[in-house]
Amino acid sequence: LFDVAASSLLLVLTAPIVLLFAILVKLESRGPAFYRQQRVGLFGQHYDVIKLRSMRQDAEAAGKAIWAAKGDPRITRIGRFIRKVRIDELPQTWNVLKGEMSFVGPRPERPEFVADLESKLAYYAERHMVKPGITGWAQINGWRGETDTEEKLQRRVEHDLYYIENWSLFLDAYILLATPFALLKHEN
Repeated sequence: LFDVAASSLLLVLTAPIVLLFAILVKLESRGPAFYRQQRVGLFGQHYDVIKLRSMRQDAEAAGKAIWAAKGDPRITRIGRFIRKVRIDELPQTWNVLKGEMSFVGPRPERPEFVADLESKLAYYAERHMVKPGITGWAQINGWRGETDTEEKLQRRVEHDLYYIENWSLFLDAYILLATPFALLKHEN
């Protein structure tokens, strides 16, 4: 109920901001303003996440999925800004309204990465026992962003599993309230 009510309200309130940055994205580089990318959600089901496009249209021209990295040259000028202030994430509220995501939960990954991660990281598949989220326990504790080592990925999975094992309305409320502060505090 919270996800439906909050996503509806947030979609209406942020529509002017999203529209403005969609125009800026279109003006800066060719291609669509919005970006759809397949992700793995609840019980391993695939869905398309919606974001404002922050990279060049040809970011994966070779057809191979590539992790985003710090200082990634594929990110546009507008893209750098919208990523920094997380405006690129706002369209995901549509995914929340559709029931594919929740506001709080483990961040969803691309199918191309999931198979590899499941073979490398203990209990990785358990993350799919709950809906993925826009924010989560791992994110407010600094484990979002760079994934350049297995150790960092494992720490993120451990935080996701902690959330799943200790889920409560209070924990969700805490994560939602802590998210803006975490965005200011953590580099990742």
